[in-house]
Amino acid sequence: MLRQHLDSGADVTLATLPIEPQDVARFGVVEVARNGEVVGFLEKPKQTHLRSPFNPNMVDASMGVYLFNTDVLLPALIKDAEDPESQHDFGHNILPAILGKYKLFAYNFVDENRKEALYWRDVGTLEAFYDANMDVAAVSPIFNLYDNSWPIRTRARQYPPAKFVFAEKDRMGTALDSIVSNGCIISGGTVKNSVISPDVRVNSYSEVDSSILFSHVSVGRHCRIRRCIIDRNVHLPEGTTIGFDTEADRSRYFVTDSGITVVTRDYSLFENPVTVDYFTSE
Repeated sequence: MLRQHLDSGADVTLATLPIEPQDVARFGVVEVARNGEVVGFLEKPKQTHLRSPFNPNMVDASMGVYLFNTDVLLPALIKDAEDPESQHDFGHNILPAILGKYKLFAYNFVDENRKEALYWRDVGTLEAFYDANMDVAAVSPIFNLYDNSWPIRTRARQYPPAKFVFAEKDRMGTALDSIVSNGCIISGGTVKNSVISPDVRVNSYSEVDSSILFSHVSVGRHCRIRRCIIDRNVHLPEGTTIGFDTEADRSRYFVTDSGITVVTRDYSLFENPVTVDYFTSE
């Protein structure tokens, strides 16, 4: 995508994905000329006559992935920030505002994940975010983090390897069908079908099932956690139970329509104060 952006002399390049015409109501549709230049946008239309120049049976949908030249992006952001009527959204406001003033080109998505189907997920909802993470933790994930021919380049903090301790009958640190990141200590607890971010501790006799734990989370002893998203820096006190009684969870946390419980940082700071890295002491 970067190579095409440079070769085309574009000011902005949008990644697009071919979708079936009957699915356009779920996506932002991009009108693309035969030379690949973007000439229009339609935000979630009920239907459209537009078809992709890359595939005449499909429609080009925006993936929400953009490359901007800096001298184009900064003025556009500043102007948008000063507009009280703007939603401050790329698809709704910023891109339509610069259409016709700069060279916008579409990049037809190429999946290098070496799977049969194109893989792309819009994680704009909590349910979609949860499902995408559960996909990654699956035994045979469509989105394969372990494909050596497709390295993932990201900022990685230097933590020690994950550690699993205690081998007692009723106090065994284990993780099954899960991703456990560096710096984690599974200390006599059990993790199943979950994604555990860096520097997380799951203490003795606790169970974490089908959940996403962000970085720096601490799960106290004798906790039961199921179908949860736990925000970073949250410390769950000993004996906490989440994900087994929807009404009780709704009284304390946010619960999605599909029953995913979201525990935010505010809960931890109120119930069990912790020092977090974005606070400064006076």
